[in-house]
Amino acid sequence: MTVPLSILDLAPVAPGETVRDSFAASVLLAQQAEASGYRRVWYAEHHNMASIASSATAVLIAHVASQTSTIRLGAGGVMLPNHAPLTIAEQFGTLETLHPGRIDLGLGRAPGSDQATFRALRRDPASSEHFPDDVLELQAFLAGQSRVPGVSATPGAGTRVPLYILGSSLFGARLAAALGLPFAFASHFAPDALHQAVAIYRREFTPSEQLERPHVIAGVNAIATDDRDDAAAQLARVKRARLLMLLRQSGRIPLDRQFGDDELDYLLTTPAGSQVQSMATYTGLGTGAEVSDYIEDFARTADVDEVIVAHSSLETAARLRSVELLADAHARVAARL
Repeated sequence: MTVPLSILDLAPVAPGETVRDSFAASVLLAQQAEASGYRRVWYAEHHNMASIASSATAVLIAHVASQTSTIRLGAGGVMLPNHAPLTIAEQFGTLETLHPGRIDLGLGRAPGSDQATFRALRRDPASSEHFPDDVLELQAFLAGQSRVPGVSATPGAGTRVPLYILGSSLFGARLAAALGLPFAFASHFAPDALHQAVAIYRREFTPSEQLERPHVIAGVNAIATDDRDDAAAQLARVKRARLLMLLRQSGRIPLDRQFGDDELDYLLTTPAGSQVQSMATYTGLGTGAEVSDYIEDFARTADVDEVIVAHSSLETAARLRSVELLADAHARVAARL
């Protein structure tokens, strides 16, 4: 049996394109994923990042859901410290009411932004400390069992939108296990604690009303092409773009500072590039068959039940082709089993 595949769409704004172009690409990607047999597409909440357009996650999900029909869509995730649980219950209760049986709600503890942006969101820096209680409050709103006397989520109450705990550390693993919720590990950009986190989650898991047995999702980057050399060239461009984004976001270089490919490739070999190199630790690269084999090996080694794939190509057409090639190869493997 092959591992189920899903997609993480960061709604990237490609060089030379607009945010509107990014949203159009997200619709095309979800439609391709639906036609190709992927289980779900998730969108991540990020703020103050010029190259990522998924900041208003619920709004983007609504837009894509209106132009697809069967694939599950969700947040991977909503950064709960940025929001009141009631607000998220109302948003995702609305989505579930409009698109019943198709909505997921992944929850993260990180703010998904820098400290200045966190202040601009008018949030208390200590909000992350209340994450477990906020998850329970949100879960209760969605179940129609409010923990806040006199307050009900409308829409939301009774929709029971399935919750997922996202994480890149052992904290998320333990919380998901204690609450009996599925656990999604962000190994597509923070790989270090993957194996330990999965082991802890499985060992400490307590069954719940939502979930009887542990369910682990883990992230993998992928670039599937018709030619392996092309995949390698695309990955090189992706690493350069990520490094440039991180350097600009950190304020270490002026926004208008330009770099040649040789300069960026050199920086990738220095400590400044180590984060980008680490983010690419789990990357399937090559033909559809090669990427499918890589993902199957990853799933066995990491002991995960589902792999969520971040198709990393910068260009929309290449990303769509990667989605198609991986799905076709995966289906051929499944047919032989």
